[in-house]
Amino acid sequence: MIPWRRLNQAASLALLVALVVGWAFTLRPQSLGGPAGYVLVSGHSMLPRYHTGDLVLLERKSSYHVGQVIAYHVPKGDPMAGAQVIHRIIGGDAKHGFLVRGDNRTAPDVWRPRPTDIVGAKALRIPNAILVLQFLRSPVLLALLAACFVFVHVLARPERS
Repeated sequence: MIPWRRLNQAASLALLVALVVGWAFTLRPQSLGGPAGYVLVSGHSMLPRYHTGDLVLLERKSSYHVGQVIAYHVPKGDPMAGAQVIHRIIGGDAKHGFLVRGDNRTAPDVWRPRPTDIVGAKALRIPNAILVLQFLRSPVLLALLAACFVFVHVLARPERS
């Protein structure tokens, strides 16, 4: 049985390494030098497809085009500078700035983001992800983790005779 245990440990370690490497190359946030950006949707400008509480995974691209949903930072010099906006490209170009608008709006944004302002284009939308994020921050989860730790600690303690 010992060889099976070693094989199981080796397979578990290999799976863990593969998951970490996969995360590093695909889902690592831009703040950690990775390719992915994340936006939590807030407001009604992107209805009916994007709702408040949806999480959008963004991927940095070498170029952007009309029709893509992008997230960008409001350019410097504006009172809202640094705020992140998620809207669709409806015109413009990289040189002069893109014309963007929310799907539920009639007028384009006043800002014309350039590629340096763009966080990335939509790669994946996770509906109602805010519920999961709120649970991860809740005291209930911390209590469950603490209970699991105690349970495992008690089970792993060697019996005294």
